[in-house]
Amino acid sequence: MSHLVTDTERTQMANQKLTDSYIKSLEPDEKRNKQYRDTEVTGLAALITKRGAKSFVLNYTIGGRERRMTIGSFPTWSTTAARAEAKELRRVIDRGMDPLAKREEIASAPTVNDLWNEYQAKHLPKLAPKNASDQERAWSQHVLPRIGKIKLKELTSRDVDDLHRAISEKAPIMANRVIAYLRKALNIALRNQWVATNVANGVQKNREEPRSRYLSASEKERLLNALKEMPNQKAANAIRMLLLTGARRTEVFGARWEEIDLELGIWTKPAGRVKTRRDTRVPLSQAAIMLLKDMEREKSGAFLFPSRTGSHIQDINAPWRWLVKTADLKDFRIHDLRHSFASFLVSDGETLETIGRLLGHTQAQTTARYAHLMDDPLRRAVDRAGKIVSGDT
Repeated sequence: MSHLVTDTERTQMANQKLTDSYIKSLEPDEKRNKQYRDTEVTGLAALITKRGAKSFVLNYTIGGRERRMTIGSFPTWSTTAARAEAKELRRVIDRGMDPLAKREEIASAPTVNDLWNEYQAKHLPKLAPKNASDQERAWSQHVLPRIGKIKLKELTSRDVDDLHRAISEKAPIMANRVIAYLRKALNIALRNQWVATNVANGVQKNREEPRSRYLSASEKERLLNALKEMPNQKAANAIRMLLLTGARRTEVFGARWEEIDLELGIWTKPAGRVKTRRDTRVPLSQAAIMLLKDMEREKSGAFLFPSRTGSHIQDINAPWRWLVKTADLKDFRIHDLRHSFASFLVSDGETLETIGRLLGHTQAQTTARYAHLMDDPLRRAVDRAGKIVSGDT
């Protein structure tokens, strides 16, 4: 504990060779704290508070300042142990170093909790809302309860491995995501010079099988027929937009009419709702334009899909459950509509580059998951080549 010695306290000091029995016999002064200085080690004293708490302290001067450092409480610390510690501290002080300053530095060193506060304030606002909320949930549920109180400089790769292993027992994919979030945050700690290395690097991730669930031709027909019968046609139109554009649900659910140019057939998605965090301009198909024109006749407010509160819809969970049951779609998620949009284009011969641009991918490997779907158009092409070569055309 940092403390500047006051004149009042200075007058309350008494010289005495300290022993355990002597300190035990001391009674508190109800009006003030008192110190009893040891005659063997300069600066060592027994401190008795007004409430009777007893401890060993070291008084010293460094850099023109009088300082008082707590060694430990009595009787947890014996007089012999406190005297030995005081001698060691005096050697440190004689070398021009302030042991209390070092202790204060350690006490104030940032923890994982502090890193989260920094990460939350400076990095999360740059992310798309869905990504930011996913990370907030991961930190609050997994990271902070387990390692939040650990000092960053004391955080080890073993701590991170243990965190990953604990989460993996129930949620192996989430475990990978949590480590990715932590690694990003520790990069910020590196820039702030809070740590010397990123201990989240090199974690052995759990195996992830890429999900490849697309609508077959018959499933697509069943889905479209079920959409016509869906009681909630606002939700049905949202699903139609997802299927016709390949957009993410946050992009569709939060879409505003001002973003849509029906004359040019263009949808300009604002950066705040796009994963890449930049304005994205995409063309709309004639089918999408026709859908939007039908919706425009009954529009109310700024959003394509308004909620009762005046904002936009947040989810369509109940209508979606009705749809997959009615259309008999097994293991089919809303996000699989986006995969299906891509699969339709690939199977029809469209290039992966074009599909990646329509989906808003920034990296080619993200779109590469659809490469295997190009087998059918390639097979049609080689069949045509075979007929030309054999003269069957």
